[in-house]
Amino acid sequence: MLAQEEARLLNHNFIGTEHILLGLIHEGEGVAAKALESLGISLDAVRFKVEELIGPAAGPAAGSPPFTPRAKKVLELSLREALQLGHNYIGTEHMLLGLVREGEGVAAQVLTSLGADLSRVRQQVIQILSGYQNRETAGASVGG
Repeated sequence: MLAQEEARLLNHNFIGTEHILLGLIHEGEGVAAKALESLGISLDAVRFKVEELIGPAAGPAAGSPPFTPRAKKVLELSLREALQLGHNYIGTEHMLLGLVREGEGVAAQVLTSLGADLSRVRQQVIQILSGYQNRETAGASVGG
């Protein structure tokens, strides 16, 4: 999981909302990365802000870092977002929506400090998803 990799890069012995956010952007191709990119939020800017807020740990973390309670909450909210949208999978878009809905963790603080309005992030994700659904529907009617 990219969040775990991001936590290791910062020598953190936990996986927080900030690591989930870094992982979503690091992934690069998903709806979450595209939504954030379209809002002018880059991996470098997020990484810089995370390091500014909590900094890297002094030494490498041992073992598999656990999720913080807030990060676990984001995972639960991601599932709810997927179900609410009628999706049978949890994608990067649902994870980002979970981060936005949680609204108080380091990830939300980072996004707002970089000028993102959390409701705008949500709208952008939904807009991108509706674009994908429209293309799939158009493709099905053309081919069918």
